[in-house]
Amino acid sequence: MGLIYATGDAPADVVRRQYIASASGDLEALRATLAPDVEWKEMAGFPLAGTYRTPQGVTDNVMQILGRDWDGWTAHDDTYVVDGENVVVLARYTATNKATQKALDVRVAHHFVVRGGVIVRFEQFVDTALVRDAGRA
Repeated sequence: MGLIYATGDAPADVVRRQYIASASGDLEALRATLAPDVEWKEMAGFPLAGTYRTPQGVTDNVMQILGRDWDGWTAHDDTYVVDGENVVVLARYTATNKATQKALDVRVAHHFVVRGGVIVRFEQFVDTALVRDAGRA
């Protein structure tokens, strides 16, 4: 028998709440979607490349830095592909780099693993050269 989720705890719902919190800048709500021992991987070549752990570590080292360096950084979640606890989201980042004033509009894929109503793992896939170039004068 498959897992039974409470309303709003289905993996796609949890991931959607993370995108909504991120877009609104509500870091407390975003942290609430993450497991205490979350593993959050930003892709090699991305300006914030690395693996971050803990909800506070993710918001301090990813979301707050993006907000510092980019105007209007938003991940637009377009398409969800769900297989059990795995949620793959096809999305798009848009923003303007504060230092260069160059606009960014790049397609991305995000892989989330959701267990017990929280995100336990995240991995980003993006054309890092486009992001890097937008940050260069």
